[in-house]
Amino acid sequence: MSVIVRESMDYDVVIVGAGPSGLASAIRIKQLDPDLSVLLLEKGSEVGAHILSGAILDPVGLNALLPDWKEMGAPIKTPVKSDSFVVLGPAGKMRIPNWPMPPLMSNHGNYIVSMANVCRWLAQVAEGLGVEIFSGMAASELVFDGDRVAGVVAGEFGRDPETGEPGPAYEPGMELRGKYVFLCEGVRGSLAKQVIAKYDLSKGKCPQKFGLGMKEIWEIDPEKHREGTVTHTMGWPLGGNAGGGSFIYHLENNQIAIGLVVHLNYENPYLYPYMEFQRFKHHPLVADLLKGGKRIAYGARAISEGGWQSIPKMVAPGVALLGCTAGLVNVPRIKGNHNAMLSGIAAAEAAVAAIKAGRSGDELADYETTVRTGAIGKDLKKVRNVKPLWSHYGLTASLLGGGLDMWLNTFGLTAFGTLRHKKSDAQHTGKAKDFKPIDYPKPDGVLSFDRLTNVAYSFTNHDEAQPAHLRLTDPTIPIRVNLPEYAEPAQRYCPAGVYEVISEEGKEPRFQINFQNCVHCKTCDIKDPSQNITWTTPQGGGGPNYPNM
Repeated sequence: MSVIVRESMDYDVVIVGAGPSGLASAIRIKQLDPDLSVLLLEKGSEVGAHILSGAILDPVGLNALLPDWKEMGAPIKTPVKSDSFVVLGPAGKMRIPNWPMPPLMSNHGNYIVSMANVCRWLAQVAEGLGVEIFSGMAASELVFDGDRVAGVVAGEFGRDPETGEPGPAYEPGMELRGKYVFLCEGVRGSLAKQVIAKYDLSKGKCPQKFGLGMKEIWEIDPEKHREGTVTHTMGWPLGGNAGGGSFIYHLENNQIAIGLVVHLNYENPYLYPYMEFQRFKHHPLVADLLKGGKRIAYGARAISEGGWQSIPKMVAPGVALLGCTAGLVNVPRIKGNHNAMLSGIAAAEAAVAAIKAGRSGDELADYETTVRTGAIGKDLKKVRNVKPLWSHYGLTASLLGGGLDMWLNTFGLTAFGTLRHKKSDAQHTGKAKDFKPIDYPKPDGVLSFDRLTNVAYSFTNHDEAQPAHLRLTDPTIPIRVNLPEYAEPAQRYCPAGVYEVISEEGKEPRFQINFQNCVHCKTCDIKDPSQNITWTTPQGGGGPNYPNM
């Protein structure tokens, strides 16, 4: 193959990903020095297209970035008015009183938001400050200058779907170079994964842990809608099969966001996270709320859950990891947007100071120090033992031991020191011979839905003529290893029905990848027991197009 020649453009800072961390960093750079050039790349068709509505926002990050956000017209209108925690049984429930909860678990002062709309608004602010935003531009590879990251390649199209080689309509894309590159790709970003491996950034850290969050947006009966109401549940339907819990957030306009998070360190390969979510909606507490309503959107994404112990080194020559890319989610609070924004501010301040000092392409050590010793580090250190307690000892130990530790951390103390995560989520997957299949009820089409029907409500689209962005290191492993050893769990852990084992009479089973269905949750890259699947950024673009709620 001939050498690919690309045009290049130079910027002071190149940012990959227009989520809260990328947008916050872009805005803060321009606040500090309007003359610096900032490029923000977003792989979605528009900013917010890959962010499904419905989250609780702690405004601490936004307050630091744009203190007058209310006067500026930010789409943040629904304060949390009611906050409850419930343990579910198959047909019953038990509410946990709010008074014994550690103060950090309170949602007083927080807001229920469409994070997609918040990001769209932040994009307008950024563009008003002079930030260049390229939507529909997937950053497909890194550009190196010696040992440093010098930029990314974006806008490459037209590779042959079979060979991966440039086809007749090939567009090579451009090299977008920066003095510093910020990776804000979200969980398990494909470029960040390469950076972490190349520079061994996870050395000395615990394995990162993940959850799979699945979410639907419903319009419900106005008589049942309680704007500002927040409910979190634990227990059924997961029980002892997996850790996790649900959320129900009452947004504006008679809409609710309802979802289930399943921790991906579950052992039983027959567990079917998507069907656990569908089953959850038939609990009387939920079914009564949804009765008479209609589902209007569906989506899924992985969530980083390792916390303080699993944060990799966040800087390497010329590059920094921000937000969920670095794993800054507070797991018991189910919140990461506030820390994402704070990380964006910290990275921006470090980069601007470096550029003013005449530096480029080095490690932004000040960013790392600010994250670990400042507000983000304090937020995550307080809750660092909740996830490992849950993983090692179960829900009850997490509630009691984790609650005690969070209370003690309020006063700068701890009952456990810092507990460690021992294995990756893929390594937790057990052998099929040691478990029994789980019989899930058939979706009724009213409250619960089959995967492919629901994927249509993510408005996902990929060009069938583009190369598959889901790569198998060894194409024989799914049938040769994963099927006999683990009953090929890709058939079940994927919330979009991407992976199938096709069995036809008289023929050997074959593994099929329906990459057009992919909602970019990246669970396959995380949970595959053989670590044989690599999620890459689609070079032809595509993915979900979540509606503007």
